[in-house]
Amino acid sequence: MTTSPSNGAPTASAQASAAAAPAASTPTGSNDELAAAVARRRNFAIISHPDAGKTTLTEKLLLYGGAIQQAGAVKAKGEQRKVTSDWMELEKQRGISITSTVLQFDYSGRTLNLLDTPGHQDFSEDTYRTLAAADNAVMLEDAAKGLEPQTRKLFEVCRMRQIPIFTFINKMDRPGREPLDLLDEIEKELGLACWPVNWPIGGGDRFQGVIDRRTREVVLFERAQRGRQSLERRLPLDSPALAERVEADLLAQALEELELLDGAGEALDLAAVHAGTLSPVFFGSAMTNFGVRPFLDAFLDLAQAPTGRATREGVVDPLRPDFSGFVFKLQANMDPRHRDRIAFVRVCSGKFEKDISVRHARSGRNIRLSRPQKLFGQDREVVEEAYPGDVIGLNNPGMFAIGDTLYVGPKVEYEGIPCFTPELFAWLRNPNPSAFKSFRKGVNELREEGAVQVLYDTDLSKRDPILAAVGQLQLEVVQYRLENEYGVQTRLEPLEFSVARWVVGGWPALESVGRLFNCKTVRDAWDRPVLLFRNTWNLRQLQEDHPSLELSGVAPVVSGIEPIAL
Repeated sequence: MTTSPSNGAPTASAQASAAAAPAASTPTGSNDELAAAVARRRNFAIISHPDAGKTTLTEKLLLYGGAIQQAGAVKAKGEQRKVTSDWMELEKQRGISITSTVLQFDYSGRTLNLLDTPGHQDFSEDTYRTLAAADNAVMLEDAAKGLEPQTRKLFEVCRMRQIPIFTFINKMDRPGREPLDLLDEIEKELGLACWPVNWPIGGGDRFQGVIDRRTREVVLFERAQRGRQSLERRLPLDSPALAERVEADLLAQALEELELLDGAGEALDLAAVHAGTLSPVFFGSAMTNFGVRPFLDAFLDLAQAPTGRATREGVVDPLRPDFSGFVFKLQANMDPRHRDRIAFVRVCSGKFEKDISVRHARSGRNIRLSRPQKLFGQDREVVEEAYPGDVIGLNNPGMFAIGDTLYVGPKVEYEGIPCFTPELFAWLRNPNPSAFKSFRKGVNELREEGAVQVLYDTDLSKRDPILAAVGQLQLEVVQYRLENEYGVQTRLEPLEFSVARWVVGGWPALESVGRLFNCKTVRDAWDRPVLLFRNTWNLRQLQEDHPSLELSGVAPVVSGIEPIAL
């Protein structure tokens, strides 16, 4: 991806102007150029349970990739710099990742697109959407805690999408569990075979380095100044100098465990890695930088390049000469000074070029993309070109929705990204009628970007929306952003429901069964009926009373329909 400097945010008219002629296939460079660009790229997301060290690892990958000069810390003290990936003010205050970001950097002749995801379970739906744009996943695990609930949940999403999984066992510089026990837990509980690419020498305050199984070298680390790259030294496994640098008992234990692993006889099968059935495993400490560079070097060799994406007509090859891509995320107010709205587009095929005219699959409109942007956390530059695996930002004057496809040439429409069932519901009240316009704008824009699902009462006289969320923190973030980004104070009134189900077949199917009891009927942003239940017992009772009524915990994917607004 090549970029040119940009001053300020683009205007909506400059970003998207309708073209008079229909989108057509245009030359986008030679197949050799496209193939070489795809081969250079690696696209990946990092998944983990909260506090496993995901944001710290992200910063250190950027440090070793040369994208930043000094890594930040999640919980900044005094003048200590903030982390690059956590750009939202609330993220800085709470020391957690709330929203996904995109970070592109070059390393060792490759272009890496890192899709940073929220670790907190309350924002898991944002993570699900981001994983739809990922070709690889790095599963981060705390060496002391092992597998944790959010890690298991996100692993299942990766398995469903058959995404290759690389495991990084973090915090080896702290007291933790035995490495063999951690591998055994992954294999037994996740059904995922493991192949350690490196093996730790010591643990806790005696963690000194790792043994690279592929090169049979020992990589020793020395602590560096906070935020800087650690000092590394590589020695052959049979080097006499090891005795001077590594405690004899630690080296002997590591070699004994390596012998057990080698005796298992399993080879590193790249096809199994790309199929998502074998996970390369790495050990290290993101906080002290131990093991970060060895992981990054091996990841470039083992991760898959951008792959084909599924459409209704079949899989689209990234080497298809015509550009295509899909919107997997919307974000409002990344730059509060300009009140902007950005659509994140994953490039799936062909070469993207600035000023390209594309067809919007859902609406059929033709759009000229004159100010596309390269995203790096909150920072942006105008992008001249991009290739499959890259993520570009488009100014969104309200025309894009999550799951939309943009394409050139013959029609392409990628599979949509579904909404998942919420568990918390609350009326969002606006106590100040004079702020209704700002209230409406804020709710509609936050709903568009997927910060929370929005439902509406079937009684049209009740204009206040119902917020539907996976976790309480989602609701708090919506209130915070409404006040700080839109100047609107709000009040939440919880509803006593914990289960939501979409009616398959829509309003006709619902009307055919007559009156329903022990549930509340509402409509979602696409005017589809949703039933809310106090508990699963009420849900089962309704299903027994009306077996012909088909319900779904996942919202159907829509195409060609504009969502309703508040």
